[in-house]
Amino acid sequence: MLSMTGFGRGEYKSGGIELIVEIKTVNNRYLDVAVKSPRVFAAAEDVIRAAVREKMTRGHADVYISLSDKREREKTLYFDENLAKGYVAAAKRAEQLFGAQNDVTVSNILRFPDVLRAEENTGLDDELSKALAAALDTALDRLNAMRKTEGAKLEKDMLSRMDAIEKTVDAISKRAPLVSENYREKLEAKMRKILDGENYDEARLLQEAALFADKCNIDEELTRLRSHISQFREICKSDVVGRKLDFLVQEFNRETNTICSKSNDLEITRLGLGGKNEIEKVREQVQNVE
Repeated sequence: MLSMTGFGRGEYKSGGIELIVEIKTVNNRYLDVAVKSPRVFAAAEDVIRAAVREKMTRGHADVYISLSDKREREKTLYFDENLAKGYVAAAKRAEQLFGAQNDVTVSNILRFPDVLRAEENTGLDDELSKALAAALDTALDRLNAMRKTEGAKLEKDMLSRMDAIEKTVDAISKRAPLVSENYREKLEAKMRKILDGENYDEARLLQEAALFADKCNIDEELTRLRSHISQFREICKSDVVGRKLDFLVQEFNRETNTICSKSNDLEITRLGLGGKNEIEKVREQVQNVE
């Protein structure tokens, strides 16, 4: 079982490259990945998202990338032709205005400000790609290690609550057969009081008690609850369980609500409400599970 909440950090330091990848994840119904990185990695954002999707199925992930690149990189010379033409035109105009000799040469033009400038090649090269892949893999591995640790804690808590729910089901099962018997006894006592010693129709009494017992019967709901508890424990053995458990908890609530409405018994209702309290705590925890 994996939690949707976690943090992972990966670093790469070699050959003048210092790259850090940090991933923070929180709960989300679906998988959503946001990447915040230097412009040099803009073309690699789809690759980054794909790598995260291989490790996660649900949750919101923020991926932060920082880079310090101190390598000596190749430079490209850029010649600003339009700016050079402007300088040459200005020199010719000065010659016309002042009658001075125009001594502009190619060497002069290349020395004019901003006509010729050198810029480093700053694209995403193979070395940067390898650095990103290494740091990202480390961050994802550490993220999942943390999510697994948190998931184990969630699993332990939810399974302990399953034990509590199972005890509630056992208590209700013991109480349920007494409900119809208590009703029959109360009905019989009431009829005797009303009739004041006169004979009453015992067959009619038994019929009323049978109708009440059928109306209040919760055997099917208790059987389904036991089945849900068993399924819950089995599902917890897998890694990706969130959606399955979420659906199952809804079924827990459905059966418990039916028991409370059908039982017509204060003790069973009290037990049922206690069970609903545990189910709600499980539901809250399930929202944290991938």
